[in-house]
Amino acid sequence: MEAVRRKGKDDGLEEANIEQYLTFGLGGEEYGVDILRVQEVKGWTAVTKIPRAPEWVVGVLNLRGEIVPIIDMRLRFALDSVEYGRLTVIIVINVGKGDDARPIGMVVDQVSDVVDVDNNAIKPAPKFGTALDSSFLIGLAEVGEKMVMLLEADKLLSESELNDLPTS
Repeated sequence: MEAVRRKGKDDGLEEANIEQYLTFGLGGEEYGVDILRVQEVKGWTAVTKIPRAPEWVVGVLNLRGEIVPIIDMRLRFALDSVEYGRLTVIIVINVGKGDDARPIGMVVDQVSDVVDVDNNAIKPAPKFGTALDSSFLIGLAEVGEKMVMLLEADKLLSESELNDLPTS
């Protein structure tokens, strides 16, 4: 995280904490993930299907000798599935920390941009009570004219779901 100085409304200087997010489209909405978690972005390529895997695990990919589970984020977020097209991409992110860190691939509709987000301007994620788990959302940020849902990479999957994914 980088601290920067900028002019505030009162013409005094205030401190802002800026982080960069890779934004992507999914079902007509914009999402973002911390750019420091992104290992690579690659076009859609066929994956090896795993029998009896959850519906949202579309298979695995051999990425330079490492087996990477591939998750369809539309299915993970209970959105309508669509046929993969020329804009469909896999964003490989690292989840976990230290020795427990591992890559997973997220299938998304398209990659949008890398944006700077002021942490002080992030609005908290809406609360849905126990009806809907939104713990994977850091919050919402306005980027230009769009509202971007910022995702917490380590909370996209529960610990047991992560442990059940295939590994190298």
